[in-house]
Amino acid sequence: MIKIGFIHLGCAKNQIDSELMLALLKQNDCELLDEYCDADVVVINTCGFIESAKVEAIENIVEVIALKNEGRVGGIVVCGCLSERYKEEIEEQFPEVDCFLGTGSYKSIVTAVKAAYNKTKYCEFAAKEAHIIEGDRIITTQLPTAYIKISEGCDNCCSYCAIPLIRGKFRSRTIESIVAEAKHLASIGVRELIVIAQDTTRYGEDIYNKKALPELLQKLAEIREFVWIRVMYLYPDRVTDELLYVIAKNDNIINYIEMPIQHASGKILKDMNRMGNEKTLLATIQKIRDTIPNVVLRTTIMVGFPGETENDFEILYEFLKKANIEKIGAFTFSPEENTKAATMPNQIDDDTKQRRYEAVMDLAETISIDNLCKRKGQTLTVLVEGYDKYIKSYFGRSYMDAPEIDGKVFFTAKNPPNLGDFVLVTIDDYDNYDLYGKLKETV
Repeated sequence: MIKIGFIHLGCAKNQIDSELMLALLKQNDCELLDEYCDADVVVINTCGFIESAKVEAIENIVEVIALKNEGRVGGIVVCGCLSERYKEEIEEQFPEVDCFLGTGSYKSIVTAVKAAYNKTKYCEFAAKEAHIIEGDRIITTQLPTAYIKISEGCDNCCSYCAIPLIRGKFRSRTIESIVAEAKHLASIGVRELIVIAQDTTRYGEDIYNKKALPELLQKLAEIREFVWIRVMYLYPDRVTDELLYVIAKNDNIINYIEMPIQHASGKILKDMNRMGNEKTLLATIQKIRDTIPNVVLRTTIMVGFPGETENDFEILYEFLKKANIEKIGAFTFSPEENTKAATMPNQIDDDTKQRRYEAVMDLAETISIDNLCKRKGQTLTVLVEGYDKYIKSYFGRSYMDAPEIDGKVFFTAKNPPNLGDFVLVTIDDYDNYDLYGKLKETV
């Protein structure tokens, strides 16, 4: 058996790609190691979306090459977004890597691993649309949480984004395929199902000629083993009344809306090749709050886009104060090769980008504190994720918190809860992003 070390980088969508490849490797008599040191072959599934992700990927490749040179690992396979995006340059830059696969060639992971094991060069960059988006997976998230990907690629073509270049055109899975996978996940103990895609609100347009996310969510909600169904990556202009109604009426589709808006200035949004402005975004947010009780919103903001004036930034800043979005993430514009925005005039200097980023994050922290303080005295359902031995407290997430990107709920308990339990926690304190409380009872 070939001993495989696997390094996963990037987003949850990339994580599912890793899980599909891991299943193919295991089905073909490979042994999957917990650590990659001393592996026969190390597979690195890279991200290449923005500059920081590229740097992280390159650092991991260089580290594994060093281990190979020391004789501590055998072959190396590099796949994923970085490999796809820089397929013309990457083989020359890293001659020590045995095999490279593009995003359309994950199905060839076994071939690549065997080649690397036998010290044979192998490269494959099939059409991006050949990317496998369904099949057996080895779940790498901590149960009872798992992701499910409902489509691949993107047709939005935002002017700053390289995803269409890396992942190809938007393409949906069938409802039947998704529901079948969801039922399997439920059967192995998944209780929080997180629905993801590059743009979940576009789901079904290509194969059903309609926005089919409401229909899909209704069928997923009928799988009653799921205590929480969390929907991510909603595009603001495609949030329909029907979608909000389905979320509101099903008690296991949680009242959490993740909706990246990027900006609020109509001029900047137009230059980003996105729709809307401050007025339309505020109207959408109000519609969401009117339809879904106790809803919590999360968004992502980009600052420093080419041509962003102080007035544009002020529009964004004032919008965020009016919208009172509970969870705000931000990042600075990164000029990505072969995107329209990279060559736009009036690029913003790094100091201005950083100043605006810090201003947004300071405001985000203030908004978070203002909202968390209202939770004091409330009792929330919390999914138990672990125990922090340093502060002697259990921790988990409420419906308000997605994995990795949001806060946590820390709590004390007389009787230790089990990992993966849903428990009731009475909140008695808070800080910038987290809540603190005491265990009341197990649900």
